[in-house]
Amino acid sequence: MAPESGVAERLTGLVGALRSHGVRVGTGETVDAAQAVEALGLADRERLREGLAATLLHNPGQRRAFDAVFDVYFPSRVGGPETGTPPDRDALRDRLAAALAADDQALMAQLAVEAVNGFGGYGSSPGSDGWSSYQTLDRLRPQTLLARVRDTVRAQAEGAGFADRLLEDEIRRRIEVFRGQVAAEARRRVAERRGREEIARRAVATTPDRVDFLFAGRAQLAELRRVVQPLARKLATRLAARRRRAARGTIDLRRTLRASLSTGGVPMRPVLRRRRPVRPELVLLCDMSGSVSGFSDFTMLLVQALHDQFSKVRVFAFVNRIDEVTGMLVHGAADPEGLGARIRTEATVTGWHGSSDYGGAFGEFTERYADAVGARTTVFVLGDARTNMSDPNLSAVRYLSERARRVYWLNPEPRSQWGTGDSAAPAYADLVEMHECRNAEQLSALIARLLPV
Repeated sequence: MAPESGVAERLTGLVGALRSHGVRVGTGETVDAAQAVEALGLADRERLREGLAATLLHNPGQRRAFDAVFDVYFPSRVGGPETGTPPDRDALRDRLAAALAADDQALMAQLAVEAVNGFGGYGSSPGSDGWSSYQTLDRLRPQTLLARVRDTVRAQAEGAGFADRLLEDEIRRRIEVFRGQVAAEARRRVAERRGREEIARRAVATTPDRVDFLFAGRAQLAELRRVVQPLARKLATRLAARRRRAARGTIDLRRTLRASLSTGGVPMRPVLRRRRPVRPELVLLCDMSGSVSGFSDFTMLLVQALHDQFSKVRVFAFVNRIDEVTGMLVHGAADPEGLGARIRTEATVTGWHGSSDYGGAFGEFTERYADAVGARTTVFVLGDARTNMSDPNLSAVRYLSERARRVYWLNPEPRSQWGTGDSAAPAYADLVEMHECRNAEQLSALIARLLPV
């Protein structure tokens, strides 16, 4: 028996919302999800959540977006508490502290409902115009309960159990769970008033591979770094397949026609040009200034994870001076979290000021490291091309493009902003091939297409 029409509508809505957030869900996965709903039923919501996640998702990075969308289309409740009396803030904080100390997630979920109902509403219409998780948490301030909860847990454990640092980390985790419950409740209430589709599209965080590099926070960048190895394995497989196809070579027309003389001029057996087995070299020039450094960090780690595909990989970092940092990216030993900080501390990437100077960095590269670029070298420049009104040194870039096999520029800014303010992107794009590269999804597509074979 297929799911009822109302459930089917919710399921297809959930699939559409996931697709809008970059999760690839095909017809087969949707049919599997419908069969999971039929088999699991609606009585156990968490079991249904896990069943749909198992049928619709392809990797753990998609789980955060899925959970938020699931909460919108399959809510745990409808409406709010019957009482219109706002709860006492101090009493609610006391109950929350006790729930956090006991790790009672059912009670925490109930308190999240009461908190949003009492402190999260805004507007003047009956029942409120909307609900805000930010407003709720700002008034309740659960993060300030850490010390109280820690002392309670210590007293209950009578000196046994977690060490202080581990205990505090565990309490922070519980507080984050509560914050997530508040956010889910606020989204649910708003979705009831404004419609599920709009809230699922606008109020749900996107998957990590679609987060804009320039606006990613620390937690989002950490998630991106965790997907480096799986993404590198996928790209390495694609590159290996491309290399196998390319190794067969192209048709040698002259030799094919000569061989066809034995068949009366009919080219029955095409003759292929033999390709010499040569592995290309790769050079990265990475802008490490400001927010662009998160983009450069991720790209450096990704390319380093692909090091087996190349005979040589050399990485250079710059702000207004340039230095080689290849040694900091030893395969398997690079610290993804602290890479950018290490480069800025240990490498010479700045001079007397800390602003970007592409022209100065390119000029220094051609003077000190010109031997890194040759006929087998593909160069990738990573940066936003904002020169702080300094000389862009186009002659140095032209020199690199003449020496290298290929030069590609990956720019994390939207194409519409190229050439605005101090951006020299159009001038550089006249000399080398420049591509917009704003998130990991775009980066993986570009790397798979542009890396040499």
